[in-house]
Amino acid sequence: MLKTRQQAWGWPKLRLGYAWMMSLGFLAGDVVSLGLAVTLSVWGRWIFDGQYYPSLYLAWLPLLVFFPLAYAIVGLYPGVGMSPVDELRWLSLMTTLVYTVLGSVIFLVREGETYSRLVFLIAWVLSLLMIPIGRGMLRHFASGQAWWGQPVIILGAGKTGELVLRTLLHNPGLGLKPVVLLDDDPAKQGEVLEGVVIRGGVAQAPQLAQKLKISYAIVAMPGVDPRRLVQILENYGHCFEHLLVIPDLFGLASLWVESKDLAGLLSLEVRQQLLLPLPRFTKACIDFCLSVVIGLACFPLLLIIAALIYLDCPGPIFYTQARLGRNGKTFYAVKFRSMLPDADQILAAYLERFPEYQQEWEQDHKLKQDPRLTRVGWWLRRTSLDELPQLWNVLRGEMSLVGPRPIVTDEIPKYEEKYALYTRVKPGITGLWQVSGRNNISYEERVNLDAYYVRNWSVWLDFYILLRTIWVVLMADGAY
Repeated sequence: MLKTRQQAWGWPKLRLGYAWMMSLGFLAGDVVSLGLAVTLSVWGRWIFDGQYYPSLYLAWLPLLVFFPLAYAIVGLYPGVGMSPVDELRWLSLMTTLVYTVLGSVIFLVREGETYSRLVFLIAWVLSLLMIPIGRGMLRHFASGQAWWGQPVIILGAGKTGELVLRTLLHNPGLGLKPVVLLDDDPAKQGEVLEGVVIRGGVAQAPQLAQKLKISYAIVAMPGVDPRRLVQILENYGHCFEHLLVIPDLFGLASLWVESKDLAGLLSLEVRQQLLLPLPRFTKACIDFCLSVVIGLACFPLLLIIAALIYLDCPGPIFYTQARLGRNGKTFYAVKFRSMLPDADQILAAYLERFPEYQQEWEQDHKLKQDPRLTRVGWWLRRTSLDELPQLWNVLRGEMSLVGPRPIVTDEIPKYEEKYALYTRVKPGITGLWQVSGRNNISYEERVNLDAYYVRNWSVWLDFYILLRTIWVVLMADGAY
């Protein structure tokens, strides 16, 4: 007998999604991350200088309570349904605000005591890094637990409802757990989609919301008559604290969209960040500065990798390949060589010997068991370190640190109408597809992720992807 997700999660015997448990988890993680950031900055300053004793700062530790208070004000506890990009933005802004206020107060009322400004600066930088990482780790390890998330009812079991259901199930970190589907089509009632039962018509929503104390509902019926949709919202909207409506606007940007009231008419303002000169200039400055910092920090590692490639297999250390950049212009992307010198002949012979892998190659132009890789090359691919020389392409203005995956001419037909979106930005060393499963996702999903990035581009999205890249590289998630 098919085991539904309600049964697997202990529903309805156990009410899902205790918001206070999520809040407590995030609160504990934030406190630990803040404490670690402050401890490292204080002790680090004392070890390298010895002028400022750590005990000097003990009196100010109670002030750390202002950080969780600031996070709570902007809805970061429990943060259910919040985009990770929005979460990163609010965490950064509120952390910076609290550090600024506390720093100003401490240095104004220090009464003869001397404090190190460098300690506050280092603590601020470490907090900006460690708090999002701590939250990401909590989601990674806790999002599969029964207590994680809030239960949600989905109104509508058509194609849009299925899309919403799969999206929530594949992104448990959002904290929305679909437990019931409702649809007025009698033929669908009783079916099980992705382990969730279609229990009846939408008229059951108030009863289920009251009985199970479900505070979230998603209306996923974009094709329904507008008058019927308004009726549903008016009849059932008061039953839920949070009612989300999926509009019939697929393909538009979903981040940074703002609702506007035009004399009683609902409108959505979609800002095209790519058309604004200041954000593009900011992105270019971040690319240049971070590329220089990363390049200098990794220079010893670059030399070690170059030596390993030279000793492992005869041939050039670097490999260049023509790729398509912004406005469709061709450039040569630089990588560490990870393949044998006669890679093309080896591939042809391999596919001839094992024709069952021909479809895999034609679909993604990649093989999980690639016979062309050298021993060092296999390790470089697993760690993504073969991409490091592309910092040179970033400094030359041909690539960005974050952007769509750089493609070759043969891949243009697979992008179809989305190729025009691809050419609006520079391709990136890392991007959404790299932090969303990499080679474990289909080519169509890669294209959609590239299109999503272009439509929703912002500096905050870039920072989120860069932080996610660190985790993905460490875990070698989807790399081959």
